[in-house]
Amino acid sequence: MSVSGRKPNDDGAKRNRVKPVHEWIEVTDEPFEGPVPVKLPTRRVLTSPEGPYQVPVHPMTRQWWRTVSRMPHAVLWSTSDWQFTLATALVADDLHHGRTTAAVELRQREKILGVTVDARRDLRIRYVPSADDTPAEPPADGPKATVTKLADRRKRLTE
Repeated sequence: MSVSGRKPNDDGAKRNRVKPVHEWIEVTDEPFEGPVPVKLPTRRVLTSPEGPYQVPVHPMTRQWWRTVSRMPHAVLWSTSDWQFTLATALVADDLHHGRTTAAVELRQREKILGVTVDARRDLRIRYVPSADDTPAEPPADGPKATVTKLADRRKRLTE
């Protein structure tokens, strides 16, 4: 569930006198490679007036599942979160099979899961580069930066 109040600002400027109740959750920006406790089925049983029938899971649903199950913040999910994600995949499958009324439910569930950048901002989840991605320090024996004295610069400008 998203946090109430105004949306957080990414520039880092503090605008409150009091420490915010909800801090950012920083997650390393690497695809989730851990175990997934639930498995997307290959077929589904649907009902109709003629009776139940089986239908394969749509290829777009399988692609959606691969994308969502590798999101970096999936490392934070518990088994119940994975169950919710599986149920959301079945809602996505309904949409991909042409049941357009599932679109609103899918949008709401994807917001809860933090699928988009805006949804992650509402959940206060921030992807940070891994320690391997940080730039190396410049060598100590490299060229030093020179600083011009302000008085010298003013003197040049007024001459």
